[in-house]
Amino acid sequence: MPSTITEYDTIAAISTPPGEGAISIVRLSGENAVQTAETLFKGKDLTKVASHTINYGHILDPDDHQVVDEVMVSVLRAPKTYTREDMVEINCHGGIVPTNRILQLLLGQGARLAEPGEFTKRAFLNGRVDLTQAESVMDLIRAKTDRAMQVAVDQLDGDLRRLITNLRQEILEVLAQVEVNIDYPEYDTDQMTTQMLKEKAEMVLAKVDELLQTASQGKVLREGLATAIVGRPNVGKSSLLNHMLHEDKAIVTDVAGTTRDVLEEYVNVRGVPLKLIDTAGIRDTEDKVEKIGVARSRKAITQADLILLVLDASQPLTSEDLELLDATADKQRIVVLNKQDLPVQMDLGDRVDQSQIVRTSITTGAGVAALDTKIADLFNDGIENSQTTLMVSNSRQIGLLRQAKVSLQAVLDGIQAGMPIDLVQIDMTAAWDKLGEITGDAAPDELITQLFSQFCLGK
Repeated sequence: MPSTITEYDTIAAISTPPGEGAISIVRLSGENAVQTAETLFKGKDLTKVASHTINYGHILDPDDHQVVDEVMVSVLRAPKTYTREDMVEINCHGGIVPTNRILQLLLGQGARLAEPGEFTKRAFLNGRVDLTQAESVMDLIRAKTDRAMQVAVDQLDGDLRRLITNLRQEILEVLAQVEVNIDYPEYDTDQMTTQMLKEKAEMVLAKVDELLQTASQGKVLREGLATAIVGRPNVGKSSLLNHMLHEDKAIVTDVAGTTRDVLEEYVNVRGVPLKLIDTAGIRDTEDKVEKIGVARSRKAITQADLILLVLDASQPLTSEDLELLDATADKQRIVVLNKQDLPVQMDLGDRVDQSQIVRTSITTGAGVAALDTKIADLFNDGIENSQTTLMVSNSRQIGLLRQAKVSLQAVLDGIQAGMPIDLVQIDMTAAWDKLGEITGDAAPDELITQLFSQFCLGK
């Protein structure tokens, strides 16, 4: 990890969401952060106050000395700060006008507008966090459930970093031993070196496999369970969406084809993050616009993690119902037999496992709680029953772990095939490099720049 860097210019950004609120925060970081804030501050001399104190005063316009806002200013001296640089946080009244005015005045005093994620990027470059911890910052901000938040907090504490660092150290030790044995063969035999490599590769591969087994769970926690609500027209799909969202988001009528496009909304169902996708009713139609919606509905079925197949229990099975039952047979699904408040005429026979069925009446609300429970049970079988909170949850980490696994498997295959030890060593080194990219110890500059550009401004 790089040593502390202090020659950066001073950056400034608004760190709170735009809009009206009680308080907004304008943040500065850099060697001249305190001096820059002092040029606008009327109150105690910020250059002389103790570190990690908050100071009452006013921000003045340096041109006409008019008061811009009443503020509380936190002064944080390096290295015990988020960026390991001097930092200032100006707490002003919430609102677009005063917050932007203070930011513009700071920029006028020589500060530069921070790039997205630049504060966290400086924390990484100054060795305060590694890439897994930096990514967990955004995971924490975007967490949709308590469990997702806990996983992000554990990563922020460095749990994943410590595991990856330990695995890299194990590989490094065996690589060093192999080098010694290659240079001084009189002190070793090929069998001993090969056995040592084999045991270490198997041990690291097992740990990598354990992490990869959490990948699908981690992605669901991070991104939500993609849940497609499908069915033929007028079975209650949009009504179900509205009920789960507790608002009238989708238009509901008795006219077939009302929903013509795919609607997406996030909802938390008993701690389960769902990305709900309300699809157009699937049927044969000559309407050009509706045809596009039906095509998108069919695509949503193939891409969804979970299918809520809604059927109208007050009518006999139709050819369209049967088509949807077949299309979703291999998917994880819940079959929602809706309109139970009407005389039931649908008979599924043995086409559907009874454990997949939930009976509802969206009109009366009957059975919706049972549906929530069913969704939570499906989700919790893989998540909540697991005692580990150490999960990989983003595509970058997962991809690098898979590449490391390929290299480790190549080590074992090479040993099995009797390859020379110096060639096997190349694959072991490749695994060491890929694990290093996860934490940032071996990450190229372009990757770091691209990663932090995805962060929000002011973080």
